[in-house]
Amino acid sequence: MKHDFLTVENVVLVLAIVLCLIWTYQSVTAMSRNWELTERLATEKKELELMGIEVETAELQNEYYRSDEYQELLARKYLDKKFKDEKMVVMPDNSEEARNKHATVQKIVEEKEYSNFEKWMMYLFPNY
Repeated sequence: MKHDFLTVENVVLVLAIVLCLIWTYQSVTAMSRNWELTERLATEKKELELMGIEVETAELQNEYYRSDEYQELLARKYLDKKFKDEKMVVMPDNSEEARNKHATVQKIVEEKEYSNFEKWMMYLFPNY
């Protein structure tokens, strides 16, 4: 049995298979590259949008810092400035009764085991 492998049909068939493999490899490579470029483009679009938001935020902050309200707050805080008719009110310290208002309720709660509802009622209404 003798076979002749180098016939025109066999050479054309091998050549067609090789060309198909090359074409498939090139197609897969091109699709892979397109996918990578699409991902990179999406990432850069997101970064651009983020930078745009950061720029907008910085512009709004600058606008706020230039506002009269912010200048007034700074003058009040650092330069002790105030309006001419404005008066300072100093509140007295809490009385001993105010400081110890809930201390008695807390002692009662600690002495006996109460439900959560009862504890709230005693806290909100000391005469409960």
